[in-house]
Amino acid sequence: MRQGTTGDGGLSLVERRKAALRFEIACAAVHLFTSQGVAATTGEQIAQSVGISSRTLWRHFPTKESCVLPLLTAALDFAVDRLRHWPAETSLLDFFAETCRKGDLPAATPEILDLIRMTSTEPALRAVWLQAHDDALPVLGGLLARRSGADSGDLRVTVHAATLNGALRAAVEDFARRYADRPDAADAELARCLDAALRAASEGLPY
Repeated sequence: MRQGTTGDGGLSLVERRKAALRFEIACAAVHLFTSQGVAATTGEQIAQSVGISSRTLWRHFPTKESCVLPLLTAALDFAVDRLRHWPAETSLLDFFAETCRKGDLPAATPEILDLIRMTSTEPALRAVWLQAHDDALPVLGGLLARRSGADSGDLRVTVHAATLNGALRAAVEDFARRYADRPDAADAELARCLDAALRAASEGLPY
């Protein structure tokens, strides 16, 4: 067994603690960004609010804006994980509809919604958001390639992965925008945004 991992292939205690700290840093960064602005916030302030040194913060994240990455990738990580359990006989649209029906969607916390709304007005945060989706593109492409039996470099697979990626991003952004004043918005609203985005993507280019 590789050192630092658990026997069942899950995260080791050290890795879980690291992930928890990164998530705590992300939440603290969003709180400071929303309360005093991105430009006025320093990495030192983020570190202080979590109770760690600046040196520790910079070991985890290269910039203050990148501190929010764990929150921005949460929904993408969820989507990728769900797609790994996509039954062969079920269409993509039906699979996500069933996922939504079961209420398995990740929690849309106020911190995540605030952050996603800020990506539309803060260029540095927008860059982190788009980078998160760009990093997810080859992963989605690999899953679709295995599903179809095509090569991951196939142009059709790449286009389909980009379409799915864009639909997921648009759905989350639409939900964050629509329910800015409703922090208690239910999973049903998020499910509707996701369903509408995926249905639009499945139409192709009807222009």
